[in-house]
Amino acid sequence: MKTRFSKHLRFLCLLSLTVWANGPRASAQTPPVLGIQLYAGLSITGAVGAVYSVEYVTDLALTNSWRCLEFLQLPASPYLWADKSASATGKRFYRAGAFAVPTNLVFIPPGTFRLGSPTNEVDRFTDEGPQTAVTISRGGGWMGKYEVTHGEYLAVTTNNPSSFTGDTNRPVESVSWFDATNYCAMLTQRERAARRIATNSVYRLPTEAEWEYACRGWTSDRRFSSGDDPGYTNLTNYAWNSGPPTHPVGQKLANPWGLYDMYGNVAEWCQDWYGTYPGAIAVDPQGTATGPGRVFRGGAWNTGAGGCRSAARVAGPPTSVSGFCSTQVSPEREGSGGATRGVCLRKGRGASMRTCID
Repeated sequence: MKTRFSKHLRFLCLLSLTVWANGPRASAQTPPVLGIQLYAGLSITGAVGAVYSVEYVTDLALTNSWRCLEFLQLPASPYLWADKSASATGKRFYRAGAFAVPTNLVFIPPGTFRLGSPTNEVDRFTDEGPQTAVTISRGGGWMGKYEVTHGEYLAVTTNNPSSFTGDTNRPVESVSWFDATNYCAMLTQRERAARRIATNSVYRLPTEAEWEYACRGWTSDRRFSSGDDPGYTNLTNYAWNSGPPTHPVGQKLANPWGLYDMYGNVAEWCQDWYGTYPGAIAVDPQGTATGPGRVFRGGAWNTGAGGCRSAARVAGPPTSVSGFCSTQVSPEREGSGGATRGVCLRKGRGASMRTCID
């Protein structure tokens, strides 16, 4: 088997946006009705399969202080939702509002998958094991449909570090892990100020487990979301990996969840330090406490076909520059001191990112 670790990144992925906890309100909603319940939760009536933002306040007079608890894809109607985070004392008032989905976001449901690759996978590297049964447990989340583009990055930071210019729909690249996380912080501040996300929601990079879960789209133990593709004859339908330059986002086929450019184009930063997988079973793993570099995923325009597989992973110093594709927005959990999920970055000549919302 082969072991791979990159000390000098040729590409890095900066930003991937996934919304995990709160987002803009729907433009038209049924007028709210106050209901008093004897349990910590509420009964939700609505369209089965639609996604709702479940929020709370401790005082109804605090109209601008609603905090998002989770995104819920309604499994039945009516549905009895319970707040597992509520304390035994105190009080909370709840509401559930239909989530007005921006066109550049995709809902990723919670679930279980196998992180890493089986020992007999063709072109496997030894750092892709031991395989770990991972559960992504905390509700669902929203992830950027595309890698973060030049135009999006420029609108938030007022600069564009990319080497491949000429089209603002190309994925931003040549950004470090610190650039990616700074972009997420600036985006969070802007969206909170505009009241498009809840006061406790953040944009962040995804964890490595979240990134691979989203990439696979229910396809554990297959090399790509489209299948094993033994001769890599199908990869060209999903990935730009045959040389420069980078290409505008969304021109190849999407994976089963509607995410584009998960393979090739630009590499994507993840939140985690590079380290050994825990093995056995893990729930919402956050990676190791430290490591020789930060993880980036997905391969890039200059990556061989084997390096674009769903399980392939590379690490580099967080100061190295690469591309990033999307961010993720997630709610900060009570008592956590920060977000429990993060913005995922995606790949490039340097790196790029994708964002998530918590």
